[in-house]
Amino acid sequence: MSVFQALAELESQGKGAVLCTVIRSAGSTPRHEGSKMIVYPDGHILGTVGGGELESRVIKEALDVYQQGKPRLLSYSMVNPKEGDPGVCGGTVQIYVEPILPKPVLLVIGGGHVGKAVAHLGKFLGFRVAISDDRPEFCNPEAIPDGDEFYPVPMRDLPQAMTITPQTYIVMTTRGSVVDVPGLPALLDSPAAYIGIIGSKRRWLTTKKALLESGIAEEKIARVHSPIGLELNAETPEEIAVSILAEIIMLRNGGTGERMRI
Repeated sequence: MSVFQALAELESQGKGAVLCTVIRSAGSTPRHEGSKMIVYPDGHILGTVGGGELESRVIKEALDVYQQGKPRLLSYSMVNPKEGDPGVCGGTVQIYVEPILPKPVLLVIGGGHVGKAVAHLGKFLGFRVAISDDRPEFCNPEAIPDGDEFYPVPMRDLPQAMTITPQTYIVMTTRGSVVDVPGLPALLDSPAAYIGIIGSKRRWLTTKKALLESGIAEEKIARVHSPIGLELNAETPEEIAVSILAEIIMLRNGGTGERMRI
């Protein structure tokens, strides 16, 4: 399979990887401009940018780039390994390392009125929408037409039922602490970019207290955003969905949530 075929396959399957391209070389180097390599999240590769120590370093950088989600320009001199160079060819090379990220996933846990509104807005905003509810009647295409994936399983089983990645944003529009306390610990151990729980401050304090008493570390619990969303005085399910997605967009893009009016 060629690099270009592999990139098309990644897009069609909604998966991610890192594309490494030699964009400049001078003197003697193992590969020249245009050479490409794909580094997959598990570390295996397709193609090559030169092999040996150079390629080993690029793979390591690529895996970090995938986690960070931002491209990186690498420059190497291949003259003197005693000074840290990755080879003795005598030339220099620059490699552009670009993350090919899958479409972000909005995992909505809880298929009630607010969950349905969050799914609808998330779909409009370009997320791949996954729905989960331990009640199958709330977790199907008829109940929530905007869902792309459906997981009618208990919350604690979600990490086994689906792949949660750093591109996953979890919105819990659940029924209360009785659901959150036994289910949340499994999600806190996931690499999700965001975990938010709907409800009042009192509900969250009740949930947090129960989690601490069950032995969950404070630093893990600190990952949770609750009450969820930006303060909009939202009341309807649709308004609440706007508040929730506004917070997620703000955090994804490094915004402040402040009014832009001068």
